[in-house]
Amino acid sequence: MSGFKLSNPVEKNNLPNSPLAMTVHEMPRPGDVVQADAQRTRAGRWKMIALMLVCASPVIASYFTYYVVRPEGRRNYGELIQPQKDLPGVSATNLQGETVPLVGLKGQWLLVSVSSGACAERCQQNLYFQRQLREILGREKDRVDRVWLITDNAPVPEALIPLLDTAQVLRMDAKAVQSWISPAKDQQLQDHLYVIDPMGNFMMRFPAHMDVPGASKAKRDLERLLRASSSWDRAGR
Repeated sequence: MSGFKLSNPVEKNNLPNSPLAMTVHEMPRPGDVVQADAQRTRAGRWKMIALMLVCASPVIASYFTYYVVRPEGRRNYGELIQPQKDLPGVSATNLQGETVPLVGLKGQWLLVSVSSGACAERCQQNLYFQRQLREILGREKDRVDRVWLITDNAPVPEALIPLLDTAQVLRMDAKAVQSWISPAKDQQLQDHLYVIDPMGNFMMRFPAHMDVPGASKAKRDLERLLRASSSWDRAGR
């Protein structure tokens, strides 16, 4: 009598002969969790500080080059301001009466003149030298903006309007200006031209009552500043 033979029979020896093993992991202790979180927080802070230093290093290097690594015998015509004064968080008004947040001036080197809107002789001379200094910088002039800050409501003489085509003319409260820009001892705000860096810091003041020889020296200062910052500063905001 023929029968059927099952394929792949299950052998008794193939059956498990021990109970199912289970592994129980130890639960973390609260103190360990707190310590691990603190370590991660410290590591994150150090990474953030390192990233900020990497981003700021070109700026730091350029200022180090200008302020510290200076060849023997070099003298600045302009007076370096220490400590530098940051741009105030206020608004100004343009000649059309529109409100202009002052923070919008950041991103360019600024050559600044300050005076009444009536613009007497000293003011007109400063506006002239301001314009000439920017023009003689050649291809670098697009990294520098001219700014005339007017500290009263006096109307601007019509004869000056054509000369202000490349300048930003802003009316600004006198106290706000003085919190940011200051003259030399025994001088007045309208006696100088001032330099503001692209971060909004008042960092240099040219001597009062600039003349042609002084303008030539001021040009050299501006060229040095632009050269020192060329690795991180570009034309345009």
